[in-house]
Amino acid sequence: MSASYSTDTAEFCLEGRFINFVIKDGYKLKGLLLATSEGECYIKLAKHLRAAFDLRLPPGTWLQVVGYKKNDIKKDKVTFKAERVMAARSEIGRVPVQETPAINTAKAKSAKNKATILVCQKSDCMKRGGKAVCQALEAALSNRGLEDQVTIKGTGCMKNCKAGPNLVMPDKTRYSRIPAAQVPAIMDKHFPDKRLEQQPDNLEEVVIPHSKVRGNGW
Repeated sequence: MSASYSTDTAEFCLEGRFINFVIKDGYKLKGLLLATSEGECYIKLAKHLRAAFDLRLPPGTWLQVVGYKKNDIKKDKVTFKAERVMAARSEIGRVPVQETPAINTAKAKSAKNKATILVCQKSDCMKRGGKAVCQALEAALSNRGLEDQVTIKGTGCMKNCKAGPNLVMPDKTRYSRIPAAQVPAIMDKHFPDKRLEQQPDNLEEVVIPHSKVRGNGW
C-alpha cells in the first residue's frame, strides 16, 4: 500500500482535563496530556501555540482542543496536533484569564518583545552546573520582578563546551564557567535593582570576567 493511502487526516475536537505538559530536552515545550472520556491522550502543540502557553496552567483544568488527527492505518496509530486550545465551556468564569492557554496575539507579541537570556542546554554545560545556573537566573528574575520583561531561553551548543556553563545576556555579553553563586552579581550588572540605589556607595564591586560574542561563532 502506498504512503498516500496508508494515512488518513481529519479534524478533531476534544474536551478533557489537563494532566501535564510534555517537555523535551528539559526546556522545549512539545505538547500536553489530556484526560478524556476515552482515556489519556497526548496532543502535540503547533509551533504558534508553544510560545503562547502559560506553563502555570493548573492540572485538572477543563480544556477544549481543536486541530487535526492523523491516522496511520499501516501502523494502527493515531496522532493529534492542536491548532487551537481554549478553556472548555464548563470552565469559563472559573479559570482566571491569565491561566488560560488560549492563543493570545497580544501575549505572543509581548513574549517576542522580552529581553532574552540564552543558556546552553547541551549535556556538557548541564554537567558543569548549567541546571543550577538556570535555576539561579529564574530566582534572580523573580526577586527583581522581571519575569514579564526578561525570559530565559535554552539553546543548542554554543561551541564552547569545555568552558561551560555558557550564557549570553540580552546585550550579547557572553559568560563562561559561571557558577550559580555568581548569577545575582551578573544580574545586578545588567539589570540594576532600583531598590538598592539608595543604599551606601561603599559596597565592594564584584568583578566578573566576561567577553563579548564575536560574530555568529557561538
